[in-house]
Formats: sequence, structure tokens, C-alpha cells
Amino acid sequence: MTHAPLVLSGMQPTNTLHLGNYLGALKNWVRMQEEMPCLFCVVDMHAITQDVGYGHPAELAQATREVTAAYIAAGVDPRRSPIFNQGQVPEHAELAWIFNCVARLGWLDRMTQFKEKSGKHKERASVGLYTYPVLMAADILVYKATHVPVGEDQKQHLELARDIAAKFNNDFGVPDFFPQPEPVITGAATRVMSLRDGSKKMSKSDESDASRINLTDDADTIANKIRRAKTDAGELPDSEKGLEGRPEAENLINIFAALAEKPKQDVINHFAGQMFSTLKGQLTDLAVAKLVPITGRMKVLLADPGEIDRILKDGALRARSIATPIMDDVKKAVGFVA
Repeated sequence: MTHAPLVLSGMQPTNTLHLGNYLGALKNWVRMQEEMPCLFCVVDMHAITQDVGYGHPAELAQATREVTAAYIAAGVDPRRSPIFNQGQVPEHAELAWIFNCVARLGWLDRMTQFKEKSGKHKERASVGLYTYPVLMAADILVYKATHVPVGEDQKQHLELARDIAAKFNNDFGVPDFFPQPEPVITGAATRVMSLRDGSKKMSKSDESDASRINLTDDADTIANKIRRAKTDAGELPDSEKGLEGRPEAENLINIFAALAEKPKQDVINHFAGQMFSTLKGQLTDLAVAKLVPITGRMKVLLADPGEIDRILKDGALRARSIATPIMDDVKKAVGFVA
């Protein structure tokens, strides 16, 4: 059975989106919506796996609107590609429960992200954090999505989704019911690193705001962060091999290549033999030109939260129009009586 191409991807509404989210995801989403049908989700159900309690509901709702605004400001067209939040599409949770009964503890025990996020106090982590990858599988397969843009740190979760799909198909005697979703990992700066430590991924949760360029930063803030970005004392090399052991240099080169949409080697050739100050100056101009218009569009969108809520509701209705019939077939396969 051949499944129609469909892209599904999303981000958590936690903290402010940054340059890494733009280069690693949003920029590629804008391109992909020109190539095949897409669904883009704000994964608010995933967001509560670690942060729940008094005051959180209002913060989560506002963060959901901010992420939605970032999607649209970056170029995702909600008229073409539905944008919605997980919490408005109950089929995600329904399928996740069934998948909880298909997946095996041994599979989840191998998930490295749970080990990293739960730390030394595994027993204090929420059950939701442990089963996070199962919900992610449901997010994808409730639409029978075939392509999933993911970062390197999510590849293991996508492999789990493939295992769950195959086991469901086999257990319930429905060959090829769910597809085997393929990861889509593209671009020189898919994995953007911290401006303060080139060995660590740029992260929304990093305590240092100087480690990342936020999509809400103005031109002066962007310039200051790039100027203060960690570097080494050497000149810039003339080959990729010359970047080995120089993570900060490689990170800035990667960011420039991705923003300029040029091959990495072309950027290396351009700056070969020059000092970091030259690279930082030109990178600042490029980053400001690319990101400040997004910041401006986000501000305009966020000034009308009612319109953002309308976009999310419309997106959820369109997403449910795909998910509901698939869930009806899942329930029949499992044996649930209507």
C-alpha cells in the first residue's frame, strides 16, 4: 500500500523560540509546504510533561500563541498548511493510549532523552515524560504522516514510531495500515550550537540568554550577542578539515551558511585567513536582515490574540477532518464497539 505524502511536525510552547528553531525547523517547513501537504502542530500536550502547577495554564496558553505567531511570521501559511495545538485534537490522546498498549517497556527504557531530562531522580519524573515518545508516535501516525522534519536528538523517537506502527499493523492484522514515517533532516545548521559553548546545542532552556538568538530579539540585541559569541584565537581556516576541534568557529560558519543559503565550503572560502571580527560583522548584518522582519511580524500577530486563537481553532478542525476517520478505522481494528 502506498501512502500519500504528508508532513507532520511541531514544537513545544516552552520559552522563546530561537535561531536554532528557525534554521533547524521553521525555515525548512516554509520550503516543504511548497513540496507536499503539511500539518504543523504546537505540541502543548508534550509541554505539560515537565511543567504543571499553579499559574501554568495562562503561561501555556500565551506560549502557544507566541509559537503560533512565530510559525506564521517565519512564512508558514495557515491557509495552506493547518496550524493547530495538540490539545484541541483529542485523537492524539486516544491513539496514544492504544499505542501505550502496543509499545513495550524495553523500548521506552532505551530512550536517551528520558534519561537526560529526568536526571538522577527518575522516580520523580512524570509518567507523561516517560511515555512522551509514544505520544509523539501518535502525533505522527494519527494523520498517517509519511515525512517528519526532526532534529538529530529526535531521530530515536521517530525510530520508535516506526516500530510501533509495524507492531500495530502486525498485531491487529492490518498490513500497511500505518506507514513507516521517514525523518527529514536538512541544512548546514540543522543543529545550531550555543554562542557561549560550541559543544552544546542552542537551547531554549539554557540559563544564559547570551547563548542564543531569540526570535524576539531586536537588532541591537542580535548584534551584541554575536559580538560576544565565544571564539578562539586563530584565523579562520580554508577547509572543513581546518574546523576540526574548533566548535565555535564551525558553529558561526554553519549559521552563516544556513542564513545565506550557501554551501558551507563557499562560506569557508569567503572568510579564509580572516579574523573572527570580520565574520561576526557580516554575520550580524545577515542575521539582522533575516530575523528582525520575523520579529516585527510576530509583534503584529500577537497584538491580536483572538485572531491567533481563530487560526488554531480552524487548524484543529481541519486536522480532525483527517484524524477522525483514521481513528475510526483504528477502533474497528482494535475491536472497540461504537
